[in-house]
Amino acid sequence: MNSSNQQRAVAWWLFACCAMVFLTMVVGGVTRLTHSGLSIVEWKPLIGALPPLSHADWLELFAKYQQTPEFIQRNHDMTLDGFQFIFWWEWAHRLLGRSIGLVFFLPYAWFLLRGHLRGALAAKVFGFFILGGLQGAMGWYMVKSGLVDDPRVSQYRLAAHLGLAFVLFGLMAWTGLGMLQPRAVSPAPTFTRRLGKWLAALVFVMVLSGALVAGIHAGLAYNTFPLMNGHFLPPESFVVEPLWLNFFTNMATVQFDHRLIAWLLMGLIPWFSWRIWRETPAARTPAVVLVLWLAVQVSLGIATLLLQVPVALAAAHQAGAMVLFGLVIWANHAIRRSA
Repeated sequence: MNSSNQQRAVAWWLFACCAMVFLTMVVGGVTRLTHSGLSIVEWKPLIGALPPLSHADWLELFAKYQQTPEFIQRNHDMTLDGFQFIFWWEWAHRLLGRSIGLVFFLPYAWFLLRGHLRGALAAKVFGFFILGGLQGAMGWYMVKSGLVDDPRVSQYRLAAHLGLAFVLFGLMAWTGLGMLQPRAVSPAPTFTRRLGKWLAALVFVMVLSGALVAGIHAGLAYNTFPLMNGHFLPPESFVVEPLWLNFFTNMATVQFDHRLIAWLLMGLIPWFSWRIWRETPAARTPAVVLVLWLAVQVSLGIATLLLQVPVALAAAHQAGAMVLFGLVIWANHAIRRSA
């Protein structure tokens, strides 16, 4: 296999890992939306991959769940069938997380042995594996926050868990794109490149703000658009003391922040794409797709809000955020690699 084919193989493997991260995030979103995330009260990275194999196993797991604050305070009338429903969502989410480790590590070892990965690139790619492990550990740290007194996971830990998934996705996607594109090319104009970097950061901040919205269930309040129950900024937006805490715990402020970032992106992304269209013809495809997907993502967000967060729409909106993030990365890469 020549050098070009080697790089292409590594790139498509990284894209496959990105797809696994995306799928795991989607299932994780459904797990959260169906209130399934606290159904498994232990973290067993290896033997936890095995599901219950007998009725006795199910009864043992259900008994452990019955000792949790969520069962005692909210689900005290839950049957074994109800527990099995939420268990399978959380188990599937964890299994996908474990599968990413295998999908990553086994090909990595093969590419390393065959010499397809060397030096700094091999070290950088192995860093993705470490980051994936940290992301999984953050997931358990998040779950633990809901197993103590209040049966609700910390919105801060939820944001960290989701944010690490986006960082991992973005790094692998950028590296894969770099291995597919030629390197000796002219960069796009400086301002457009800077704007692209700021947009990537802004989309990431939007994702974190969305995690805060989900973490405190702010999407179930102010289910009107474009105003928030008749207000641009609700009068109760800054009633929490100290002031800074409103941005993390006040439903009005947290939802307003998420909306504000969306409005900014609705203006900045079309501008960014227009600049790409005008200045870098070879990068027009990601520019067009980015604008089109922005319209889809905004529509999903509005529909999710107006319909009071139905599971399917909310999961699609979260998935759409990662698609949008990936398209911003693609556009940023295109204007750096295209002549």
